[in-house]
Amino acid sequence: MELSPSRFPAGRAAALAAAYLCYRRGSPSRGLALRGVRRARREDIADVGHKYHLELVLEDVLAKDTTVNCTAEVLYHLGHQASAPEVQVTLEGELRDTAEADNVFYNRIKSLDRELVAENIPDSQGTVPPDLEPLHLLAWAASGYLTWQNSTESTNFQLAQVKRVQQVRRSDEYLEFDYLVLLHEMVSQEIIPWQMRVLWHPQHGVQVTEDRQQT
Repeated sequence: MELSPSRFPAGRAAALAAAYLCYRRGSPSRGLALRGVRRARREDIADVGHKYHLELVLEDVLAKDTTVNCTAEVLYHLGHQASAPEVQVTLEGELRDTAEADNVFYNRIKSLDRELVAENIPDSQGTVPPDLEPLHLLAWAASGYLTWQNSTESTNFQLAQVKRVQQVRRSDEYLEFDYLVLLHEMVSQEIIPWQMRVLWHPQHGVQVTEDRQQT
């Protein structure tokens, strides 16, 4: 069944696909966001769920004139609230190379004498200081995992704010951060505090190792 790209079901599935790709390909120097939906179709699979076939345009949040097209499939399982949607995304172009900027951030954090701590990103004015932008983008990527694991057809999660982030000292090559973030569920308008432990390395990407919804 063809769907209007501007309608909510298509938009929610597309936002989930964008969040999933941001988790897989995001970094402290690259955040991906949904620019628009070009085409959407829903397939009803008996006794399984609803599969959305999508054509999307994504933008780089640090370079909004840099866009990439992609196709995606999102399968929401029927009646399984604990089952994360199945998502597949195929890029139709190349993402901006962030290797140099990622390595600069990595070396800066590794060279700190004490663990980094920051709060309220962005601040009450909506401003993200340049030196905290990498931590914000890392949270952006990691919150894609929370979105992927907790979405249903009737939800649309967006990162609203990093309330607090603290570096966790490690003896290996990875950087580790303990985040408390606020997720905005756009349908219910609920603001949900969520804790997540995030690992990152320039060669290995982002990994959420622990997460817990706060009450």
